[in-house]
Amino acid sequence: QVQLVESGGGLVQAGGSLNVSCAASGSTFNINSMGWGWYRQAPGKQRELVAAVSSGGTTNYADSVKGRFTIFRDNAKTTLHLQMNSLKPEDTAVYHCNGKAWFGDYWGQGTQVTVSS
Repeated sequence: QVQLVESGGGLVQAGGSLNVSCAASGSTFNINSMGWGWYRQAPGKQRELVAAVSSGGTTNYADSVKGRFTIFRDNAKTTLHLQMNSLKPEDTAVYHCNGKAWFGDYWGQGTQVTVSS
């Protein structure tokens, strides 16, 4: 089993920055075998993939956040981060951490990010 807990959301003005984190706990082998992603869901909209990093370290980003957001894992590979710069009001959403592998698909509870204009 893998447990995910997000933190770091909040209220920020447009143009500002936030770093949201996702702490993973459980089997170290499992955690290091997983691909990771950040998704977001705004009110009335479908959940969308924002950024992802594979178990091998390959990253990809939604076009809407390229050049502004960076996904990375810490050296111990137990915390996933999303550094968000140049935030826009349209980035407002609940951000969810996801980890998936052949043995399961895991989600955190989400953290609210609100960007004021």
